Amino acid sequence: MNLHPVFRASMEYEITNQPGFAQLDMTLDAEEGIRAEAGSLVSHSQGVEITATEADETDSPSHALHESNRPFATTFTAKRPGTVTLAPPFPGDIFHFKLRDEILYAPSCSFLAVEFGVELDAELGENERFVECKNDFLLELSGSGSSFLSSYGALSVVSLDPEERYEVDTGHVVAFEETVDYSLRRVSSVSSVSGHGDGLLCEFEGPGTIWTQSRSPTALLAWVVRNNPGSGGNASKDE
Repeated sequence: MNLHPVFRASMEYEITNQPGFAQLDMTLDAEEGIRAEAGSLVSHSQGVEITATEADETDSPSHALHESNRPFATTFTAKRPGTVTLAPPFPGDIFHFKLRDEILYAPSCSFLAVEFGVELDAELGENERFVECKNDFLLELSGSGSSFLSSYGALSVVSLDPEERYEVDTGHVVAFEETVDYSLRRVSSVSSVSGHGDGLLCEFEGPGTIWTQSRSPTALLAWVVRNNPGSGGNASKDE
C-alpha cells in the first residue's frame, strides 16, 4: 500500500499541488495507456490518442451510465512517449494504490485513473444504493497495476483490526479493501441528498483499510438543492 508518488520502470507519475488542489502528471512510454474519469483531462502532449469508452464496450462497467449518455471513462494511449495530466472535479487530494492481483472498492465519483491491467466493474443489486447521487455507483477495481483515486477535501486513512467496526456516511467514503466487510443502513438523523428522508451510513468491519474524505459531494448537492429557489428548497426568491 502506498499513499505517496512513486516511480515505476514502465510508467512515471507524480502527484502535485497536494493536498488541496492535487493533480496527476503521468509520463507514458510508447503503447502504454491508462483509463481515466471522462471529465478529468487537463492536458496531454502530442502523440497521445484519446478514445471514449462507450457504455456497451466490454471494458466499461455494465451499468456505468445508468440513464446518462456520458461515457464513464476515457482511454489515453501513447503512440510515442508522452505525458497526460489529470485532475478530479472537486478540490482535494489524490492517492495511489498498487493492486497486486486483488480487489479495491470505491464509489465511482472517487475514481480518477487506472493503468492497463486493472479491470473496472460495477457492483450491482443492493450495492447500487451505496452512492445516492444519480449516475454514481460502487466500482470494483481488480487485477494488477496502479490505480488513482481522489478525495473531496482532506483524505484520511483508517486501519481496522479484525472484527473492529467503524461507521461512515457513504458520501464520505473514498475506497476500501476487499478484506473489509460492510453493510448499509438508513439513519433518520442523517439527511439524504434531497434533504428529505433518511441518510445512508456504511458500517465497516475489519480487518483492512478504508479511506475517507472530509467533504461529501452528496452533502454539497443537498446544500445546492436546499438553496436553489427553482428546486423547491428553502431559499426565498428575489422579489
